[in-house]
Amino acid sequence: MNISKKEVKYDKLLISISMAIVLSIVGFMALQPDASQLAASKVFSLFTDLFGSGVLLFTFLGIILLFGVATSKYGSIRLGNDKPEHSTFKWVAMMICCGLGAATVYWAFMEWAYYINTPGIGIKPGSSLAYEMSVTYTMFHWGVSAWTLYALAAIPVCYHFYVRKNNGLSFSSVVSAMTGIKSNGIIGRIIDVIFIFTCFGGLSITLGVSVPLVTEVVCSVIGIEPTFTMNIILIVIISVIYSFSSYIGIQKGMSKLADWNTKLAILFCVLVLLIGPTLFIMKNFVNSFGLMVQNFIRMSLYTDPVNNTGFPESWTIFYWLYWIAYAPFTALFIAKVSKGRTIRSVIINTLISGSCGCYFFFGILGSFALNSELQSTLPVVDMLSQGLDKEAIVMMLKSLPLGNVFLILFSIITVFFLATTLDGAAFTMASTATPGLKNDEEPHPIHRLFWCVMLALVPLTMIMIGANLNTIKTCAVATAVPLVFIMIIMLYGWLKWMFEDYSNKSSVEIFEESKLK
Repeated sequence: MNISKKEVKYDKLLISISMAIVLSIVGFMALQPDASQLAASKVFSLFTDLFGSGVLLFTFLGIILLFGVATSKYGSIRLGNDKPEHSTFKWVAMMICCGLGAATVYWAFMEWAYYINTPGIGIKPGSSLAYEMSVTYTMFHWGVSAWTLYALAAIPVCYHFYVRKNNGLSFSSVVSAMTGIKSNGIIGRIIDVIFIFTCFGGLSITLGVSVPLVTEVVCSVIGIEPTFTMNIILIVIISVIYSFSSYIGIQKGMSKLADWNTKLAILFCVLVLLIGPTLFIMKNFVNSFGLMVQNFIRMSLYTDPVNNTGFPESWTIFYWLYWIAYAPFTALFIAKVSKGRTIRSVIINTLISGSCGCYFFFGILGSFALNSELQSTLPVVDMLSQGLDKEAIVMMLKSLPLGNVFLILFSIITVFFLATTLDGAAFTMASTATPGLKNDEEPHPIHRLFWCVMLALVPLTMIMIGANLNTIKTCAVATAVPLVFIMIIMLYGWLKWMFEDYSNKSSVEIFEESKLK
């Protein structure tokens, strides 16, 4: 039974503290842009140097842990006794659309170009191998390791919520149930404030990167110059879409948006594959995937201790910390939509389905963009170095037959990605700020709507004051470091619970218990 409209529950103290911190930082960025950027740069270097190796090891060992659980008897543990609420396709689509920000579309076209002159694992810049490994690295950074970080955060929450049947859909509630600390005490408050701050940090960057890109594309189609006013109009449109989706609920809103967006994204990639340089895309896709499999362990644990080029810190370590910054709200959302699934299915679909979706998306679009560079039809790498990356994407899409159709499709997909990600974020932030939420409840629609408005206003304020996006990005990444320690506590607590509950049961007994009645 959902919460009735008379029972609007929310944590006033948590909301007040979180918003005060977020607005204070945005204000500091507005008043002292140079000082804030310098401070953020120093914090970023300090954190990636001190914790970089540990983050790489944590992520790699996480893959081994999840693989071990999925293939063991514990994988058959069912999360609740009810049937799944969503079809498998919609379930996977919602996880992917919530977990991938709209900036994904930008990186699918452009990330490989960054690796040509700054390649990893000791490759010579500008060499043939640098070109071959460029799309490989995009697949790696958006593949199994990244989705592992989501699953590592999601599974303990799922177990807490559905198997142990504890109230509260928040990290502080999970840690409280595992350790005995008070979720509304000082430590619990700190955990929730970190959660909300990282949501704002990560999503502000998503809007900051995506909105100007979509504005550029839309203005190109209708033949006008992109302006700040167009950015505002676009944010308002996106806000209306995801606010309406959030208000009417997951089943009627988010699931349908995610379903449409996933199908549109698949159609878009298939059309690029068929109409674009099909043979090259297929060859490079297979080659890039093969290189990733071949070099996976080296890429996962590459710290570059001799040459110290800075590649691991700037890319792999940064990416893992950024995925960790996204992990809290994605984890809570995955937990909420995974009722009735088994632990094995959550692990497999998060890691395998999420990764395959990214391999498909990045492999096709990245290879298409790479071909433009190799055939000298568009100097993508040079345009990137000149800050013309958005223009490069527009020109690539225009080079296809029916280029304007592709530009329109691109815009719709990006807007839907934004709407679904922000919808999922608003839901989980409302869940965190709803005390004692039960597993048959959802946060009140008005409460979700409040977070929808806040998630639109903060990035809009940043764009208006011309705030440096890298500064708040660094702040979000910095808060990801304590999140690693919180995730370790949650993983330990989950494993302890699971062994207490099921170590004395055989695989047959667990399987029989998991059968839906």
